[in-house]
Amino acid sequence: MSRQPLTVTVRVPGSTSNCGAGFDTLGLALSLHNRVTLTRGGDPAILPERPEDGRAQAMVTETAAAFFRAAALAPTGFRYRIEGDVPAARGLGSSVTVIAGVLAGLDRLLGTNWTTHQLVAVATELEGHPDNASAGILGGFCVSRCDPATGAYLGTVKIPVPDDLAFVVASPSTELLTKESRGALPATLPYLDAVRSINSAAYFTAVLATGEYEKLRHAVGDFMHEPYRLPRIPGARAAIDAGTGAGAFTGFLSGSGSSVLCICRPAQAPAVAAAMRGAFGRIEVACEARVLAGDNAGLQVEQLG
Repeated sequence: MSRQPLTVTVRVPGSTSNCGAGFDTLGLALSLHNRVTLTRGGDPAILPERPEDGRAQAMVTETAAAFFRAAALAPTGFRYRIEGDVPAARGLGSSVTVIAGVLAGLDRLLGTNWTTHQLVAVATELEGHPDNASAGILGGFCVSRCDPATGAYLGTVKIPVPDDLAFVVASPSTELLTKESRGALPATLPYLDAVRSINSAAYFTAVLATGEYEKLRHAVGDFMHEPYRLPRIPGARAAIDAGTGAGAFTGFLSGSGSSVLCICRPAQAPAVAAAMRGAFGRIEVACEARVLAGDNAGLQVEQLG
């Protein structure tokens, strides 16, 4: 019988979700990552290895409680460290990198041998939706499904992301928590807006499945969440328009924001990034632009000790 490790490090990719109109359904893993390291503790406390903000501490504690509950195990303590490149509260799945890292780390430390389906299911329960959860854990472009009555995660269809697509992400300095952003959404939608959004989400998925990327031009639109969220992010609409004007196939709000994302060929990526950065700069909003690829590997256990 193998000895359970004392320390485990889990790498989880960031992700973009919704992809236009695929609200709470579509997610795509990106080539920026966070690493979560867990070390067995000698007492029942859950403690950071270095000072963390309250949001991270609360998220780690809540995730650990969900793991022990789902695994039917008595809680145990551990120390944790979170590091990496995924910015918090920018619509790039940072919360899933922490949630998935803690779930997978505890699974390895305690030898529960969860499947990826179990990991995504508990992460979905904590997140409230499966888009980033599935992409962060499984990698690739994910179309996920939940039970319409209970919201429980049912499964994902994963489509590999090709290396001839680039994802240009412009992240303004403004943080935007998903919980706050959801407060801007209406309780009901006009019937025609729902129909137009379904059409766009289905078309986007078909293009990613078939590789006919040129068909994305002027084809992706959302009427469910972007009309209510984009106006709250100064420069966001202009940055998307600038990116498509510089050669991108399409662009959309990444998750709930504040980042916006454009899809293009790698050769066009530097010009698209400069155009998106310039749109924010013209209204004096600080912005970081990243040129990323898709991540098809998903969650990886990097180190056991």
